[in-house]
Amino acid sequence: MRDTLLKIGLGGAIGVGSKAMRVEEEELEFLELPLRNAEAQLRTGAETGLDGTGWIRLPYEDLESVRSVAEKIAAFDSVVQIGIGGSALGNLMLHNAFLHPYHNELTRKEREAPRFYMADNPDPQGLAGIWDCIDPARTAFIVASKSGSTAETMAIFLWFFEELRKVMGEEKAFGHFVFITDPDEGLLRVLASKGALGTLPVPKDVGGRFSVLSPVGLLSSMALGVPVEGILEGARHLDSLLKEARGIWENPAFILAALHTLHSQKGRPMAVLMPYADGLERFAEWHAQLWAESLGKEGKGSTPVRALGAIDQHSQVQLYAEGPDDKLFTCLNVEKRGPHWLIPPSPIRELAPANYLGNHSFDELLGCEARSTAAALKKAGKPVIWIEIPRIDGPCIGALVFLYEWVTALTGLLMGINPFDQPGVEQGKRYTYGLMGRAGYEPDAAEVLREFGGLLAKTLMV
Repeated sequence: MRDTLLKIGLGGAIGVGSKAMRVEEEELEFLELPLRNAEAQLRTGAETGLDGTGWIRLPYEDLESVRSVAEKIAAFDSVVQIGIGGSALGNLMLHNAFLHPYHNELTRKEREAPRFYMADNPDPQGLAGIWDCIDPARTAFIVASKSGSTAETMAIFLWFFEELRKVMGEEKAFGHFVFITDPDEGLLRVLASKGALGTLPVPKDVGGRFSVLSPVGLLSSMALGVPVEGILEGARHLDSLLKEARGIWENPAFILAALHTLHSQKGRPMAVLMPYADGLERFAEWHAQLWAESLGKEGKGSTPVRALGAIDQHSQVQLYAEGPDDKLFTCLNVEKRGPHWLIPPSPIRELAPANYLGNHSFDELLGCEARSTAAALKKAGKPVIWIEIPRIDGPCIGALVFLYEWVTALTGLLMGINPFDQPGVEQGKRYTYGLMGRAGYEPDAAEVLREFGGLLAKTLMV
């Protein structure tokens, strides 16, 4: 394991801005004891099975059962994962980091893995598009739902299963499905006995948004050739660093949680994460769910904002530089991106003004833009955290993922809320169950009709 997986620059987020909004070193140090108590609470919870804390154990779990099912799936031409939220975003984040950006367009020999499709949103146009692209007889389906009652996931599963049943019969159809669900109970657990291709557990004390290092995120990744062992190695390395840290200035999870907490308290309730690599675009999307669903409750929270460098320099950075001082920025850079392509100088006389780019690499250009954006924001008095990884590989991504899981959980505890529940999401689920006619949810149906009716009390028809 290399010694350095992450470089974190903190100077742009400390002592920046007006006096009333400035975060000082002594304020960060004051939070060290509460952070130590929060870490101890989380680690004790993971040892005792406290709800929500099981993600801390995931880097140390045995992968043999996942590997066994992944080998079966890898033999198919296509893999469709059916899931939503945490049962989709973690997979997409890992695939985005490690697979060819046009993976499905490569030949099987070039891919060395099946094609992959994510069926997460119950939009019939998208589902029909997947169906048009696959051969049902050569496709494996992964159904990921801890409860087995997620409306979107179950609706999509029912549709795909029925189409397969029509083509090949019920018994053979079950042989194309893998179920990732509660280890003991639930609707999908019951189906495991019907000849499924495989069944894997979601640990009871792991919530969906923290499940990327469980079978939910690792099964499809392993089947497609993502370096899962390296990812877990990086997570373990980060965990060891956190355990050995002797103070807040040696503990990246502590210092980042403290910075986010204090900046939010001082009037910056938005957290902008801006990676400068196409392979990390989905990391920002995964982080948005992790951050928003964990921290947004009881009238508190920090709103995650996704951006991608350099694209969003041409759409969002104007607001960031000269708009309201209500955001904490994190620029996420990659030291070495590949391949190493040079920009050629042009022999055409009319293009001579652009030749300052000549003989520089695309990697160099993107890195210069990342540093320039961070520097410009700092000059404008906006707080900026700089995080850099040497390259996109298993250990670096594993460390980055595990770091942000820790930062999120610690920030929630510093805020005085439970980072592992989602009561606001559950309300919407109950309303949907009621409107779709699920027994026992009739009062919810009446309530949502009443509340929604208020939206239409004044209506403009165009």
